[in-house]
Amino acid sequence: MKMYKIIAIDLDGTLLNSYGEVSVKNKEIIQKAVASNVEVVLASGRPVDSVRNLANELGANHYMICGNGAMLYDLNEDSIIYENFLDVNKVLQIIDICDKNSIYYNVYKEDRVLTKSLNYNVMFYQQENANRDDSKKTNIEIVQDIYNYVKNNQDDNYLKITICEEDKIIFNSIMRKIKEIKDIEILDVSHMSKKIIRDGTDEVEIKYFYTEISSKNVDKWFALEKLGEKLNVTSQEIMAIGDNVNDKMMMEKAGLGVAMGNSAPYIKEFADYITEDNNHDGVGMAIKQWVLCNNEK
Repeated sequence: MKMYKIIAIDLDGTLLNSYGEVSVKNKEIIQKAVASNVEVVLASGRPVDSVRNLANELGANHYMICGNGAMLYDLNEDSIIYENFLDVNKVLQIIDICDKNSIYYNVYKEDRVLTKSLNYNVMFYQQENANRDDSKKTNIEIVQDIYNYVKNNQDDNYLKITICEEDKIIFNSIMRKIKEIKDIEILDVSHMSKKIIRDGTDEVEIKYFYTEISSKNVDKWFALEKLGEKLNVTSQEIMAIGDNVNDKMMMEKAGLGVAMGNSAPYIKEFADYITEDNNHDGVGMAIKQWVLCNNEK
């Protein structure tokens, strides 16, 4: 049986359930994996502070991957090991297209999310923040003129831009315009994102089409490769767990690629193993079966 030395875990739709929470069972199993000297690495599209908070909560606080691989971060040293940030001129070009077409978007900096209003994915972050201490919240900054903000802060690090739209025809039209820009990576998500927001005793489902735009050659797997080189761990000794197209390459390239039960069918095709969904402790079940059982033998 293979021994896995690194476990890379996506957050949204994977480790986090539909309410943006980590279950008690998942937390306990991840902590057991860490205690058995397995390097557990959270690999997310989120900015640094948002991932750091969850990493600290789980005790998986050595390394993390942010911005879909735009940054590999050493939590102990509080330093960047590897980065591939989005060129500020590309950021401005994309913002200009979105503004002129009245399309909702967010700009992810290294430490915060810039947005004009609390909508779609940012509304979900806001819900998470309501249940957390100030020190553990995702930093959301509401900026009415994001274009000029970025223009006046060109030395900052920009991880990615997320575009959200409910109407598929409008979304596809914007995608065609964005694809004309050179030297960027565009996440090709063919299904709607679905998240649940609690509103008192009611539950509201948010559905929208979205894409994530990063610098050329940004992928979680490239950041994982860098970490493997640093820790002298081969790709066959890495286990990767995810649910979406931004997890596809790491599921393909890792020694064991695990897809969540809630993944889209075309994502499951790239996995070696399909676990339970994110509302039924799928991450913990996979780690218990493929890592903890091996380590206990």
